Amino acid sequence: MSAQEQILTHARLVLDDETIDGTLVIRDGRIAAIDHGASQSAGAIDCEGDLVLPGLVELHTDNMEKYFQPRPKVEWPSLQAALAHDAQMAASGITTVFDAVSVGDVDEQSMRHGALDEMCHALSRIARDGLARVDHRLHLRCEVSHPNTLARFEELSSSPLLGLVSLMDHAPGQRQFASLEAYRIYYQGKYKLDDAAMNAFMASQIDNSQRYSAEHRRAIAAICRERGLAIASHDDATVEHVAESHEYGTRVAEFPTTREAAEASHRAGMAVMMGAPNVVRGGSHSGNIAAAELVELGVLDILSSDYYPAALLDAVFRVAAMENGYALPRAVATATRIPAEAVGLLDRGRLAPGLRADLLRVRLADDHPILRRVWAAGQQVH
Repeated sequence: MSAQEQILTHARLVLDDETIDGTLVIRDGRIAAIDHGASQSAGAIDCEGDLVLPGLVELHTDNMEKYFQPRPKVEWPSLQAALAHDAQMAASGITTVFDAVSVGDVDEQSMRHGALDEMCHALSRIARDGLARVDHRLHLRCEVSHPNTLARFEELSSSPLLGLVSLMDHAPGQRQFASLEAYRIYYQGKYKLDDAAMNAFMASQIDNSQRYSAEHRRAIAAICRERGLAIASHDDATVEHVAESHEYGTRVAEFPTTREAAEASHRAGMAVMMGAPNVVRGGSHSGNIAAAELVELGVLDILSSDYYPAALLDAVFRVAAMENGYALPRAVATATRIPAEAVGLLDRGRLAPGLRADLLRVRLADDHPILRRVWAAGQQVH
């Protein structure tokens, strides 16, 4: 066994359609071989019957923002913030992450405006200089109702890290916040506004949506199609929303809020993404459709950790354990193969010879997954 070769044996390997007892060989950062049975090599790593599955592929997490602003009005040095976030990704089993940064925001005072360039630059630096444990890509979350979103998107769209663009509109009265009362409760509590200020805030958001959303949505989608960038919809609630998203060439339906929208997205060939926290908590914190219901219908395609990285691996095994859930290989695919394919990354997300050796070693304790080892491109990173 060479210095560039590792052998994992006595492992339960989660393949595309089955789980086998076998051995996996890593060579030069790639999966070199998969065999049934145990290896007799003296240097093989004994996995003691643990599961080995592909590294998780995360398409939508705003977790990095928490490191850049750990408390209100507290800004953290960008390199340290990016590396701390990177470490948490590795510790959560996420070996490919599309870091979601917001272009435009409902809050004009949000740190997202000022930190946007810093976050993009920090990601580029840790990727360029080989400082990152895992593979970082960029996901631009475009708040299409914001006046400056199109101009800022055009400035950032040439980044070589950019691989996914989502089109969002968080204005009250539609999509995620069809309920005006739910919108009021969420944002009034978040920004500590009195009733008069809240009424003015809502009126401003509705006006901006009416003025800018349709134009920005069309223009950004056209740029993405021209450059071959994957498009994600966000919070589609109706069949009409889904039809519009499909017309723009959308590949991923992020967090549809209703059964109607989720089923329509799935039928249209868009990969339906739901939040792993929705699975772990047993429902949506916004009162929208529960991910478990979409699992029962067979239309949940992708899981995302969203705001809680450790939820992703946990949710995979919860989906596999549901009474009407998915078999383990299909459940694993919701956080590995399917998100990778949705954004055109065909070199990862599966256990197969020739693919990147992004791997997790997992042991179950009372049906809860315990992450024991993480490899990214063949290097142990956790």
